[in-house]
Amino acid sequence: MSVRVQEATFDVAVEMAETTGGDTSIGGVAMFVGLVRDLDPHADAKKVSALTLEHYPGMTERQLEGIEAEALARWPLAATRIVHRHGRMEPGEPIVLVICCSAHREAAFDACAFLMDWLKTKAPFWKVEDTDDGPRWVEARASDDAAADRWTKPEC
Repeated sequence: MSVRVQEATFDVAVEMAETTGGDTSIGGVAMFVGLVRDLDPHADAKKVSALTLEHYPGMTERQLEGIEAEALARWPLAATRIVHRHGRMEPGEPIVLVICCSAHREAAFDACAFLMDWLKTKAPFWKVEDTDDGPRWVEARASDDAAADRWTKPEC
């Protein structure tokens, strides 16, 4: 199973071993692990005590599978894995894991960056931060859209 949405945390080493599966044709693995921060640098550095992610089961997984399929169509990848959490998480806890495996590092790096940029802008998750001022919905950011837009250019 290369795409999962779950409430429980994940073990990066276990996920990596399962993704590579002993495939010795893999020469490069790029991985990204997103963590909950204790400050929101985009909201006047407000202290964050927890982050809650909401989603629509079924729809979310289909969207992530579509994003993964796009990466597999663009790069020569041997394997990929996306694990995205939902529910309440505290600072320091992992939120998302993306693993991209290829014979060469460049494809793995590019696909990993692509997947994170598109997950950030196209995955149907809604985020609420708990702050000292109360709960606050996290808004979409123009900088995230700009990062994702680089993958829509003809040379990408």
